[in-house]
Amino acid sequence: MAELVLTKTRIQAGIWEGVLTGAATPPDITVTHNGQDIEGATLREDPQVEGQFRVSVPIPPELLSEGVQTFIIAHAATGDRLASFTVVTGQPLDEDFRAEMELLRAELDMLKRAFRRHCVETT
Repeated sequence: MAELVLTKTRIQAGIWEGVLTGAATPPDITVTHNGQDIEGATLREDPQVEGQFRVSVPIPPELLSEGVQTFIIAHAATGDRLASFTVVTGQPLDEDFRAEMELLRAELDMLKRAFRRHCVETT
């Protein structure tokens, strides 16, 4: 059996959408959030491309709350993770992201200096 590959195409109107390849027939998939199964995911064959399936996962509004919510899409038979998606709601995380970016920039500058120093010492 070929490797299943699920690629996100978009999230629109509360529905995650993707394209599944690598299967001759639609495989069973599961969607979980915090270890709980989510119902309503559908697969339908793409009429334009053989062996390709369109996947739709409705995002239940009752699961959206303050913070980060992660959904995992897996192959039901094997348990292999095919894809995941995250929804962030609530207060903007700008300050956290800015602080993290500053830290990453500082570490990158430190690595650049160390690399340049190494290059000078080894030549």
